[in-house]
Amino acid sequence: MEKKSDSPRKSLMENLLGLLRVRIKRGVNLAVRDVRSSDPYVVIKMYNQKLKTRVIKKDVNPEWNEDLTLSVINPNHPVKLTVYDHDTFSKDDKMGDAEFDILPFIEALKTNLTGLPNGTVITRVQPSSNNFLADESCISYCNGKVVQDMILRLQNVECGEVEIQLQWIDLPGSKGL
Repeated sequence: MEKKSDSPRKSLMENLLGLLRVRIKRGVNLAVRDVRSSDPYVVIKMYNQKLKTRVIKKDVNPEWNEDLTLSVINPNHPVKLTVYDHDTFSKDDKMGDAEFDILPFIEALKTNLTGLPNGTVITRVQPSSNNFLADESCISYCNGKVVQDMILRLQNVECGEVEIQLQWIDLPGSKGL
């Protein structure tokens, strides 16, 4: 019996590539969903994982600067980001959503970065009809780490963008990249 309970945990670690830290920096010009403002928070989803930021009251340009960490098993799986307006007495209103791919970021992590100067841009991802980028997204080498900054244009809403940053965390005992 003991072996069966061990195997799912072991297989998760064997399949786990590592952790993706998504820093939800801020929202810009988010939609008004209450009388004059909104009480926004962000939810990110990947596979069966769902994480959310704190609610910022009465602010359509909120600064969260919050780190949400996802376990990555399949780098081909996009991350879905949704902004909600917190309502006390009714269902929270959606304030737009976006998706982002982590594959370009994962590919950049696999390249040999030895000796690169701080601030070097490894690759750039251009906005297109296939992604939710509001502007060019740079994957760069900063302070010994690979990071990707993105400005996501929210869909299914009249206005709003969310600025995020991706960072990778290697996990001892995981499959790794």
